[in-house]
Amino acid sequence: MDSMETITVPEALHGYPGVAFGGYVAGLLAGRMPGDAGAVRVDFRRPVPTGTAVRLDPVDGGGVALLDADGVLLAAASAVDAPGGEVPGGEVPGAPSWAEASKAADAYRADPPGGEVDCFGCGLGRTPATGLRLHCGLVPGRDLVAASWTPDAVLLDADGLLPPALAWAALDCPGNAAGRLLAGGPAGAVTAALTGRVRGAVPAASGLVSYAWLLGVEGRKCRVGTALATASGEVCAVAEALWVWPRPQG
Repeated sequence: MDSMETITVPEALHGYPGVAFGGYVAGLLAGRMPGDAGAVRVDFRRPVPTGTAVRLDPVDGGGVALLDADGVLLAAASAVDAPGGEVPGGEVPGAPSWAEASKAADAYRADPPGGEVDCFGCGLGRTPATGLRLHCGLVPGRDLVAASWTPDAVLLDADGLLPPALAWAALDCPGNAAGRLLAGGPAGAVTAALTGRVRGAVPAASGLVSYAWLLGVEGRKCRVGTALATASGEVCAVAEALWVWPRPQG
């Protein structure tokens, strides 16, 4: 990686207005890790702006840092020593069926929680060409949230595959939905850390299922597991995320 490489995240790829979508940023950093890093942990230190060039720098030990124009650390990626290259966080539950995930997404859209924003990952106003539409609702009979989705061709590469950075992006918003719907968390949470691994190519033509489950809550910190699977149930990517809820008002 060129030590002077810069990236600019377009405004359309935001989570909150003006703030780059965390899962996408994590995927960009993971893609700059040397060799086959296996599982990668990305820690977010400050909001990454959209529409502004930020610098990628290699760091000692094989990691990658993301810095603003003044050299302030925004995010950092490092390899994770996890069994089999998977993420820490225990066994990954089997993916919900396409029908289960579709019903869960429909239920979410019919009665979304308050505080929804125009997010690239889960914004209700996004189209298949402008967002991932990860509208993860509760899966009846299972402690999961899930959404079925079919990315538009404009989001795929020439081979019809979901690019790795977007596979990472699909591991982000479902964790927020798990915190809200399974743990009763408030709106306004932010991703503090995302540890993930994309297992291989992600074929998207037949649709995908993103889903998440709760790992634990401590104060304002919520740990979740997330996964991305094909419509037939093959898990393509997995992650563990740490979300931080906003401080109570008043």
